[in-house]
Amino acid sequence: MSKIGLFFGTQTGKTESIAEMIRDEFGGDAIELHDMANVDVSDFDGYTQIIIASPTWNIGELQSDWEGFFPEFDSMDFHGKTIAYCGTGDQVGYADNFLDAVGILEAKITERGGKTIGYWSTDGYDFSESKAVRDDKFVGLAIDEDNQSDLTDERIKTWVTQIKKEFE
Repeated sequence: MSKIGLFFGTQTGKTESIAEMIRDEFGGDAIELHDMANVDVSDFDGYTQIIIASPTWNIGELQSDWEGFFPEFDSMDFHGKTIAYCGTGDQVGYADNFLDAVGILEAKITERGGKTIGYWSTDGYDFSESKAVRDDKFVGLAIDEDNQSDLTDERIKTWVTQIKKEFE
């Protein structure tokens, strides 16, 4: 397996911590972390396998670093790239837009040719609506550190095992 680029945005540090946990579960050196606060379009070029990690901010919005970068996607080509997604959010406080940011990013990257892997069951979550749900599954790993932090470690382990197979 070639190096995987894990691109994350974070406001409070939670998503960065989740990105580090994913990296560590992969075995550390398989993944290179990229904070969206310091990313250029060319940083995506060296990867055919990518993980996108983003919190949903405010009421269904992109985190500020992803929001600032979002227009750049229109000039990018993701054909030949396989993308896994991880979203962080609060399913109780924001039940009407849980993980919307990941859904927004996945839709744009898919439009630009990216192949999505790592779909995740909605079972065990309690939310009303999400732009991150396709065919009754999340487009990627759903993490709720506010209400289900006790499930985070096991969810990451299970999802990393799944996407390792899907990246092959």
